[in-house]
Amino acid sequence: MAGAERSELLGLAFERAGMDGVVARCLAWCRAPRTTHIVVTANASHLCMMRRDDELRQACQAADLAVPDGMSVVWALKLLGRPVTERVAGIDLMTRLLEAGDAEGLRVYLLGARPDVVATVVERCRERYPRLTVAGARDGYFTAADHAAIVDDIRGAAPHFLFVGMPTPFKDVFCERHRAALQVPVVIGVGGSFDVIAGVVSRAPLMVQRLGLEWAWRLVMEPRKLWKRYLTTNTEFVLLVLRELARRKS
Repeated sequence: MAGAERSELLGLAFERAGMDGVVARCLAWCRAPRTTHIVVTANASHLCMMRRDDELRQACQAADLAVPDGMSVVWALKLLGRPVTERVAGIDLMTRLLEAGDAEGLRVYLLGARPDVVATVVERCRERYPRLTVAGARDGYFTAADHAAIVDDIRGAAPHFLFVGMPTPFKDVFCERHRAALQVPVVIGVGGSFDVIAGVVSRAPLMVQRLGLEWAWRLVMEPRKLWKRYLTTNTEFVLLVLRELARRKS
């Protein structure tokens, strides 16, 4: 249920606070007794997939925080009279928390992407954030039979942050399914952020981001991978929001 500090859209209650508030909440969890808190970075694709995937929907709704990772979500919430402060992109939240972790001497575990990509992210974290401890890392190529060992490795590494650079719905369901066993204060699925940090994929220029056209930039960068998803989910999302707006006005 959406409370005073949440804005509901298509079954998910989004945090109204902006980046600073979310970072502050995450750091407070790191200072508290160790228990798992999950942050979902949700975009239009997330919200559409939740309608067809019960396990994904349950995982997202069980998260401790859901933040709008997509200007389409921000605009939809504003249109419906439930505005949030700003977009909180997964890669930007990850960067802010790495910076804070460096300042406070915290620990991080990186899970996901190709072996060479996650190795590059580890190297860049150690270069840019020398007081941050990279407590562990693992690529995203594993099977269900490996889950228990991976969770044990993460728990044993005792990180403050676990960033999962894997696609939806896997990352969201994996994190919620193993919530109790992980014992990580802040767990965040960050999708393709590892590829951006490693330099494998270029992020859109800041002006393109501010115009809400980062999706178009990504489509130009990876057309064969993304064109069908964007065509179907963006259209579905617009129709769902318009239907919600009509229902609200009636």
